[in-house]
Amino acid sequence: NSGVMSLLRPLLLDVVPTIQQTAALALGRLANYNDDLAEAVVKGDILPQLVCSLSEQNRFYKKAAAFVLRAVGKHSPQLAQAIVQCGALEMLVICLEDFDPGVKEAASWALGYIARHNSELSQAVVDAGAVPLLVLCIQEPEIALKRIAASTLSDISKHSPELAQTVVDAGAIAHLAQMILNPDAKLKRQVLSALSQIAKHSVDLAELVVEAEIFPVVLTCLKDSDEYVKKNGATLIREIAKHTPELSQLIVNAGGVAAVIDCIGSCRGTVRLPGIMMLGYVAAHSENLSMAVIVSKGIPPLCACLIEEPEDHIKAAAAWALGQVGRHTPEHARAVAVANVLPTLLAMYMDTRSSEDLQMKASIFTKKALKNILQKCTYLPALEPLLHDAPPNIMKHIVGQFSKVLPHDSKARRLFVTTGGLKKVQEIKAEPGSLLQEYINTINNCYPEEIVR
Repeated sequence: NSGVMSLLRPLLLDVVPTIQQTAALALGRLANYNDDLAEAVVKGDILPQLVCSLSEQNRFYKKAAAFVLRAVGKHSPQLAQAIVQCGALEMLVICLEDFDPGVKEAASWALGYIARHNSELSQAVVDAGAVPLLVLCIQEPEIALKRIAASTLSDISKHSPELAQTVVDAGAIAHLAQMILNPDAKLKRQVLSALSQIAKHSVDLAELVVEAEIFPVVLTCLKDSDEYVKKNGATLIREIAKHTPELSQLIVNAGGVAAVIDCIGSCRGTVRLPGIMMLGYVAAHSENLSMAVIVSKGIPPLCACLIEEPEDHIKAAAAWALGQVGRHTPEHARAVAVANVLPTLLAMYMDTRSSEDLQMKASIFTKKALKNILQKCTYLPALEPLLHDAPPNIMKHIVGQFSKVLPHDSKARRLFVTTGGLKKVQEIKAEPGSLLQEYINTINNCYPEEIVR
């Protein structure tokens, strides 16, 4: 408001180098503060001046100028676009070849903040020739430079298969894969993130990541003391597992399912989410893969997530994963039912039906999971408690299972009477002619009339 921008601008051209740098730093800190101030830097016509002097000044000034560009570009795609339009990308890419690692780092950081907004801006960074130089940067000895360059490659790769492919074509995967075992946690986070952003797009890209021999090395990340390393490691495994049964099988063979299950058991909160989803994806592919999740004792930690986690989206993911495990055959459904999952799912469904949008989603996932498991479950002791609480849209699936099993199982028929199940079925109010009424009739027909009465 006090016209600081117009005062700082001439100082960028001062004859004293330290004044130039300090002016640039001041501008960067202002622009970093919020988008209005960043907007003022753009409107004050300061960017072209910075870009001009990026090429000829000393390393301290280059770092300060790159900081201003990063601070402006981080706020929105529009502000990042303003940086692209004043020709800054070419200058930043030249800085990636600078002798000083700090200049490279500052330039890489600015490029990452521009690329992360959307695929057009990311493409502009690629077209300026940044990718091969970023791949050279991740091979430099300085850890800070490696981190930022890996993070920028991740930001470029995330938008589309084509952009990820340009990163792959520059030879990034092999160098990233070698750093999975680096002791620096912040570097590992970025490396795992970059590999995930490449693998997520397609089967081909996922296979290229796998061919860099990341298994079983990547499984050590799931035991890391850093929560984000765990989370990003699980995310990488998830992004590979989701594509095909073959890739999932490869992960199972490497011990990946057991490692993810241990990881879910040992942590809390959102760190669990990618692991939960990974188990769901693996189980969804086939009966055998689902059985691998069951045999590796994957059901108890998923149940624990249903009960322990306060966040709806984590509960919903666990419900979805359990639904994928239980949906294949009666054997699969029984494994889930025996763990006492069904009453928990039902209670969750009844809970979430009543409320807002996020819970709306949780409710859909939970209902689908219940349906998936119920339609295959022939283990009646697990179904019977549900007869007391279920709403009509779930009740029809439960009663339906009884109507399939009871006609062929005399022991189950006897038990159903002694536990009060049959009495409960008589109390259900069903629409005449509805599917539910048909199921009830089928059950009643298994018994002599005087028992039913």
